[in-house]
Amino acid sequence: MQVGQPSRTAMAVARARAYHQVADEPRVFTDPLAVRIIGESGLRADEFDRGIDEDIVRRRRLMIAARSRFADDVVARAVDRGVDQVVILGAGLDTTAYRDTRSRVRYFEVDHPDTQGWKRRRLAETGIEIPPSLTFAPIDFEESTLATGLAEAGLDRTRGAVFVWLGVAMYLTKASIDDTLGYIAGHGDASEVVFDYIYPAAPAADEASARRQARADRVAAAGEPWLSFFTADEIRHTLSTCGFEQVRDRSAAEVLDGYGIRTVMGPADSVVHLIHASKG
Repeated sequence: MQVGQPSRTAMAVARARAYHQVADEPRVFTDPLAVRIIGESGLRADEFDRGIDEDIVRRRRLMIAARSRFADDVVARAVDRGVDQVVILGAGLDTTAYRDTRSRVRYFEVDHPDTQGWKRRRLAETGIEIPPSLTFAPIDFEESTLATGLAEAGLDRTRGAVFVWLGVAMYLTKASIDDTLGYIAGHGDASEVVFDYIYPAAPAADEASARRQARADRVAAAGEPWLSFFTADEIRHTLSTCGFEQVRDRSAAEVLDGYGIRTVMGPADSVVHLIHASKG
């Protein structure tokens, strides 16, 4: 990540969410702010899609949209049960807090100070108001911790919270993932988390494996390499060790199917999984 600029992969995700609003039917995920926050120039093909077959790009875009919809659904159910704190970890250009008009719900966005600074400038430029329910928690993890940053932001550890952590875990070491999940689990019995992870690479040297490796090479070249991979059994063990009792694990393809989107998915499309885990 360049100083004063957002993460390049965060920008790619934001572009996918925005382009989904104008390019895909039926729409998996509706976000009226996505195009505004990314800007017209942001809708152009990004560096990670150049030279890639359009159908593969579309499937990846649908998976990104599906995970956002999945997280929105988890948050909505939690709020209906009375949870009134939502923490977006690695928020990037996420718009959840700006789309939710329920004033009793308090949102916290956690991200690197440079990414948040750029986002706040974009919000001002596009006239998107920062809702009073939102608190920014800029954290440079080389200088601070998640616990310290959220404590300073005012997160109430005595009340329930849902944590949304999308597109981040694969860029962290397993030790950092353990620390984050341990912190979330320590929030109490009413804590829950939504996040995604990537399966280890299959040993087969086929076209799907080559595409996956090409994607990994591109994000690594951008300075944001994938560092951690899990099987379903491994992630369940990690979550159980942290104290999570309920674990719902779905491949991105299964999530799309649950939303009525049936598309031809290759083996490489099933390596991304979505998790919803809770303490009880």
